[in-house]
Amino acid sequence: MRNGISLVAIAFAAGCGATAPAPSPSPVSSARGARADRFVDSVLALLSLDEKVGQLTMAPAEGMQTGPRMPNGGAAQVRAGLIGSFIGVTGAAETHALQRVAVEESPHHIPLLFSFDVIHGYRTIFPVPIAEAASFDPALAERSARIAAREATADGIAWTFAPMVDIARDPRWGRIVEGAGEDPYLGAAMAAARVRGFQGEKLSDPESMLATAKHFAGYGASEGGRDYAKAELSERTLWDVYLPPYRAAVGAGAGAVMPSFSAVAGSPPHASAWLLRDVLHGRLGFRGVIVSDWAAIEELIPHGVAATRGEAARLAMRAGVDVDMADGVYPDSLAPLVRNGTIAPALVDDAVRRVLRAKYDLGLFADPYRAATPERAARVILSDANRAAARAAGRESIVLLKNDAHTLPLSRSLRSIAVIGALAGDGRGAIGSWAARGRPEEAVTLLEGLRRANSGTDVRFAKGARPEGSDTSEIANAVKLASDAQAVVLVLGEDAERTGEAESRQRLELPAAQLALAQRVTRAARGKPLVVVLMNGRPLAIPWVADSVPAIVEAWYLGTEHGDAVADVLFGAYDPGGKMPVTVPRATGEVPLYYAHTNTGRPFKAEDKYTSRYNDGPSTPLFPFGFGLSYTTFSVSDLRPSRDRLRAGDSLGVTVSVANTGDRDGDEVVQLYVRDDVASVAQPVRRLVGFRRVSLHPGERQPVSFTLGPEDLAFHDLHMRRVVEPGTFTLYAGSSSDATLAAHFTVVGDTLVLAPATPRMQ
Repeated sequence: MRNGISLVAIAFAAGCGATAPAPSPSPVSSARGARADRFVDSVLALLSLDEKVGQLTMAPAEGMQTGPRMPNGGAAQVRAGLIGSFIGVTGAAETHALQRVAVEESPHHIPLLFSFDVIHGYRTIFPVPIAEAASFDPALAERSARIAAREATADGIAWTFAPMVDIARDPRWGRIVEGAGEDPYLGAAMAAARVRGFQGEKLSDPESMLATAKHFAGYGASEGGRDYAKAELSERTLWDVYLPPYRAAVGAGAGAVMPSFSAVAGSPPHASAWLLRDVLHGRLGFRGVIVSDWAAIEELIPHGVAATRGEAARLAMRAGVDVDMADGVYPDSLAPLVRNGTIAPALVDDAVRRVLRAKYDLGLFADPYRAATPERAARVILSDANRAAARAAGRESIVLLKNDAHTLPLSRSLRSIAVIGALAGDGRGAIGSWAARGRPEEAVTLLEGLRRANSGTDVRFAKGARPEGSDTSEIANAVKLASDAQAVVLVLGEDAERTGEAESRQRLELPAAQLALAQRVTRAARGKPLVVVLMNGRPLAIPWVADSVPAIVEAWYLGTEHGDAVADVLFGAYDPGGKMPVTVPRATGEVPLYYAHTNTGRPFKAEDKYTSRYNDGPSTPLFPFGFGLSYTTFSVSDLRPSRDRLRAGDSLGVTVSVANTGDRDGDEVVQLYVRDDVASVAQPVRRLVGFRRVSLHPGERQPVSFTLGPEDLAFHDLHMRRVVEPGTFTLYAGSSSDATLAAHFTVVGDTLVLAPATPRMQ
């Protein structure tokens, strides 16, 4: 909108790009902060240059096989003060042994930090992050992270490399499983919730751990969906789409941030002072520790921006990377660079201050062992209460994609059920990728869950076909089993090992053997209840299944209680209410595919060839973002903004009514979207600006209220200022991103500048 161009310069605290002053600290918190700073400076003053570099060095545990690694320094280097943290050392006894060396035998008795990838649970495994995002319930994600922190800290861990908050709009990228999907608003809500869960009310609580927002930034935009590949992003897309979850994580108090492996616009983040100092520290206000990804400083050499390890160390330190994980570049190169004048000593001192402050905030100087004992670990880890919480989280994360003719829930009076598909009996698949210390043998498989849920039913199993590969030799047995049973549960998807890091795919379609299994079993099961259960860490292109099978359940990898959670849904003990946090394509050729796209001058029209479309198939998604069914039905109506006209700095109340129009209790996720109808920069056709998961009894109606502030209407304009422009806006409310219930309002007056122009990309 180009009317009203005079500017109102306001720094608005909620803005992704806002340069907002921090809230004024209370006298008590100011005194505590000053006391912490004095303590940190007193410790720093004692350290030699080599000992300072030691604080910036993270060593891997013996036996870690995830990439190149520095040899384990062991007790000797800890005793010399040359290691500040470890990754992969777990267990109260093991961490105690090394910590005792640090605090009793090293020159200055500085405690170690023990870190681990606690992504979606420690020993009790919760749904993979993309599955938890499908719950549209940030409180659930916060509870899961809190339990994970309690278990991990009982085993001596004080630092996790989670949450991953990368927006992912190309499901070929395997690490989509670790995040919240395609939407910045949902991603920001989940990022903040997970940080709060890991870190608790205060870091010094021995049940809290340092959270790390990763991978800063734009990693999810890796070219072609290939892990580690470059990301070509406009600055506007970076600020409006990829940075909001990081701002939310920083706002929630994240103690650490990890840069990305991939280069953004040709600049690897581990060497980008613009990204780490200007954007992260300067614009987003981050004050915590920046830790490298695994061996990523050394990888500046193959990136082509450094010729030697010494040059890589110089670039990383100047960019703002505080801690070197695993490759030993800092301990090899940093001290010589300071001594010869290449690196300013103040840069090293500032990095060490941030590391020491993290240790202070975690309470390590007061209690280096943080009350981690084998007895506490035995009491806390994999407790009945934790397993119950994992089961509840799993149920909320399931999405019902199709349910023709009320195929589901299955009747408990069935005499026999055929369970087909290798994943049904796969405990490793149940817990998913990045499962920390989770054990497949402790997980409830889908097959076991179905048998436990209904002991009066004969549940028979056939593998049929593996998720990967072309072997069809066992399909005939599966077909016979399906023919003989009263109902069929067909489990399709991908191995858990085929998702996550370094697991990019060229094709999202089912492999030929799985598709053949689905086609033959579907024919054999004609006329009887047939449900496909998907186990996967990314949306799969399943057009034949969607067209041919009466019921489809998206189950993801739900963790330790996977099988019980799915059985609860299939037999109707729990009414599914999850929604898709990603758009599901019909074919791989549609990706990247996401709902918040901008229109072209010729937006898609089915009846018009000369519009943005494909000529060999539909241009629409198989299932839209936010989609999910229930065993009951809902209506969303009466969308009302609190006023028709407002100024750009005002807040707007929005109410909508949701009713359970069916005959069962159930959950509905009411979703609110907004469109800026005409703007100086082309805007998405709609953006999510609010959601609420609501539980309703049959016949119950409930109002749902939202409050939109200036930030919900803002974008980066042609000058890269964060602005709200005057003009007309359209609101949409409903049960998915395809919602048609609409209302309108108008912003009047001058353009509101929430933040000045962003630091220009370098």
